[in-house]
Amino acid sequence: MTVETFVPSQDVVTLTDSAIKHFESKLAKQPGKIIRLSTKVSGCTGYAYVLDFADASKEDDEILNVSDLLTVAVAKDALQLIRNTEIDYVQEGINGVIKYHNPNVVDECGCGESFNVG
Repeated sequence: MTVETFVPSQDVVTLTDSAIKHFESKLAKQPGKIIRLSTKVSGCTGYAYVLDFADASKEDDEILNVSDLLTVAVAKDALQLIRNTEIDYVQEGINGVIKYHNPNVVDECGCGESFNVG
């Protein structure tokens, strides 16, 4: 008899309770949609986060079933850039802002538009 140990893979992304509530409320107005997270080459430091409402995931996306109401698809080409990122939704004055707490970031531009990883 052998014993197998389950070693979970690293989290792709996590969402705070505040972010989950925010996205669930947005999706309530758009039945059947999911959230899709990707990145693009942008800005002065390298990459920018792209967060969209989508009808479905793409073939190579990593699918995260966050809650009964919230599914997040992460683009395969973004996985190494955003692995272990926490997504938060915070109020800054009268504005609500999505914040990315990405431990892979080694440099960000001054305006917060783009980031680079090590």
